[in-house]
Amino acid sequence: MPVQPGVLSPVPRDARFIELDLAPGGSAGVLLSRLAALDLSPQGHGDDLLIGIGRSLVLAAGADVPGLDVHPHHVGPGFEVPSTPTALWLRVVGEDRGHILHRSRQILATLGDHVTVARVIDCFRYRGGDDLSGYEDGTENPVGDDAIAAAVCQEGGPGMQGSSFVAAQQWVHDLDAFERKSPTERDHTFGRRISDNEELEDAPASAHVKRTAQEDFEPEAFMVRRSMPWTDGPRMGLLFIAFGKSFDAYTAVLRRMVGLDDGVTDGLFTFTRPISGGFWWCPPVRDGRLDLRALEPR
Repeated sequence: MPVQPGVLSPVPRDARFIELDLAPGGSAGVLLSRLAALDLSPQGHGDDLLIGIGRSLVLAAGADVPGLDVHPHHVGPGFEVPSTPTALWLRVVGEDRGHILHRSRQILATLGDHVTVARVIDCFRYRGGDDLSGYEDGTENPVGDDAIAAAVCQEGGPGMQGSSFVAAQQWVHDLDAFERKSPTERDHTFGRRISDNEELEDAPASAHVKRTAQEDFEPEAFMVRRSMPWTDGPRMGLLFIAFGKSFDAYTAVLRRMVGLDDGVTDGLFTFTRPISGGFWWCPPVRDGRLDLRALEPR
């Protein structure tokens, strides 16, 4: 399958996420040619890199990717869901943070002065897949053929089949506020018992699992989630990451979380806030390199 390996691979132990803008005076054509020259094959140790391309870079190249939009901006009672689009999104993974550091430096050197760094987030896996709140993250993620059906484009012209769309949001947790809640209130925030991860039938309508139950949407809103915790000095939270064959499932779930469907906002907003939000397109690979035929000017 021509999908970039990182789309369907398990959550890594450590990862660095780098968001980049096209530099003033930078060339979209040169930047794309340098991306296309990167060896993403396992033999070239390129399976530690996942690349997403934002709408601004696509437009700068005089091209169009059907379905690639920018993250929506929402305002709810006491919170905002921001839109912070960038030209590029990179995920560098590994079992050694030193390797991730040097691999990131190597990639940025290759891209040169055609990019500027907008955001860098270092993430890690916690207790096999938990959020820093202690609750399991990614429950009921599709797997196997279901994951492929949810996350990978099966249709389209050259350069579209095997591609994927990724949404990412950086959330900042107030764990002190969360821990001031009673154990029952914490469980009701998520809609699951922390002890056994079982869904609570008596959880309120604001419980996260009730807001986001993927099978409750029409059509069903399944995504492949690969979120990871992060820390930066005193701040901490979750980098939410979801892959889809389009952004339809993600945007439907987000609308319900912020209360646009029925006026009920997600319980997560009682202790955490998003500070970023971006959409990118992950091109397929061909012969170990990005297949950018979809970006040929029309």
